[in-house]
Amino acid sequence: MNILSELQWRGLIHQTTDGLADLLQTPQTVYLGIDPTADSLHVGHLLALMTLKRFQKAGHKAIVLIGGATAAIGDPSGKSEERNLLEWETVEKNLAAIKVQLKGLLNGTTITNNQDWVGNFTYLKVLRTIGKHFSVNVMLTKDSVRSRMENGLSYTEFSYMLLQAYDFVHLHEFANCTLQIGGSDQWGNITAGIDLCRRMSGVQLHGLTIPLLTKSDGAKMGKTENGALWLDAEKTSPYEFYQYWVNVEDADVRRCLCFFTDLDMDEINALMARHGSDPGRRIAQQRLAMELTRVVHNGTPRLQPMALTAAGA
Repeated sequence: MNILSELQWRGLIHQTTDGLADLLQTPQTVYLGIDPTADSLHVGHLLALMTLKRFQKAGHKAIVLIGGATAAIGDPSGKSEERNLLEWETVEKNLAAIKVQLKGLLNGTTITNNQDWVGNFTYLKVLRTIGKHFSVNVMLTKDSVRSRMENGLSYTEFSYMLLQAYDFVHLHEFANCTLQIGGSDQWGNITAGIDLCRRMSGVQLHGLTIPLLTKSDGAKMGKTENGALWLDAEKTSPYEFYQYWVNVEDADVRRCLCFFTDLDMDEINALMARHGSDPGRRIAQQRLAMELTRVVHNGTPRLQPMALTAAGA
């Protein structure tokens, strides 16, 4: 099964550029960008990282770009208000912590930092090299910009798109990267990078977005009473992490199994059939919790009896 077919049945494709199926007939270099806005990754990042890992298993080369430069500006995508600007020391601290987590989650993946190239830019270089290729009229049509026009958008956040777009140009030039993946809220930034590379180099790059992690009722998934569901054991304990997935609603468990586990379609169908015969045992949720906690926290043996008791099994 090719990678797009697998992503399709798992429900992991939101949008793609035209011609992506033809491109992926041969091994490509794929990248995912993550801004270090906190000192830990959360479960939303995990969904994107697991998708990148699927590309890697299918024979493609994977790059994770940590946005040491772009995190200092703030991505307006999906935000109703402007982020507070992070101090450089905070960005560096967050970046170091996230890098450790990434190395534990992904083997054989290149990890890079856009501060390595963006940090050398002067303002004049940004305007002459990047800015001249952007139409303000087109930028205003992007969801990340348009949705903020009523409440206001600073020039700093407005400029975020330029720098992220250049990341794609840089990675194509120096790593032969041809595909960027990200959450559905990143489509505007991804297509900006594709357009910039076409204008600067005459090369056609590609993009793929995955759905945001939501429940069947449309509410955001991965939120707990204490905030985000973090991957750092100090911020969300392995037991709390395990319990979250054990308590996922029946309407959401199949989707989560498709999104987060390596179980194939037949295994998921069989598991859901067993679950359907006795939903009270939460067989599907237990398997989901075990698989995910193993990935993030390297095993769950001591947690299972507590979790099963708490779930009423």
